Amino acid sequence: QDSEPLRQCEVRLNNPIEVPLGTVGTWDLPEQYIDDEGILHTNACDDLAAVAAALCALDVLREATGGQGIHVLLTRAEEVGFIGATASCKLGWIPSGAQMLTLENSRSFPDSPIGGGPIVRVGDKVSTFSPELTAGVAQVAAELTKSDVSFNYQRKLMPGGTCEATVFFSYGYDATCVCLPLGNYHNQSDLAQVESEAPDRATVGLEYIAVADFHNLVKLLVACGDHLSEATPYMKTIEMYYDQVGWVIERPAFSC
Repeated sequence: QDSEPLRQCEVRLNNPIEVPLGTVGTWDLPEQYIDDEGILHTNACDDLAAVAAALCALDVLREATGGQGIHVLLTRAEEVGFIGATASCKLGWIPSGAQMLTLENSRSFPDSPIGGGPIVRVGDKVSTFSPELTAGVAQVAAELTKSDVSFNYQRKLMPGGTCEATVFFSYGYDATCVCLPLGNYHNQSDLAQVESEAPDRATVGLEYIAVADFHNLVKLLVACGDHLSEATPYMKTIEMYYDQVGWVIERPAFSC
């Protein structure tokens, strides 16, 4: 009904069964597994994989340095309009001046492949994120590639959906996102083919991510906890260029 904020549906069962009020329904999917190429297939990566990565990184940071000034905010009801993220802003749960590094699983495209590393996400289908913070995370990632040959990453605009970085940025926080490239986004198998050719053939499937991407996401989060504050603002680079070659705009014009 138009007055209802959420879509309503009725499920008819072949056999009578007691279903308590408030029961959460899930797809009837196979057991999770990791295939020979190191891809984890499971009923829900989005956003459980990011939660796990955040908690893993927090454990490492607390063990090494105490994790001072680093916090993990777990939100609810993201898929129905970012309700938890919005509430955290409206109710003043986030300190003023906090830098928000939002974590996501985002639909993979040919130019953002699964296995290509975690993605420094510059924006989503609605907005672009804080340029300086995004550049800082990318700078940390680039430095990490120099010291860890197993680490790789990507830097992309991921237009397959909207994420909470847009919410935090809209409320005035410095915000960006790091995400894992995801297959079978929202348990939709062969999504690209369905969108382009045959909507009536849509099927349900296990979501999947690369295990290596997950481990590299944890590495990147730990590195950000240790070194993000040391990232050089790009304005300093711009000023350096000007100091070195700004004289070119002062040279008088000549003809030949």
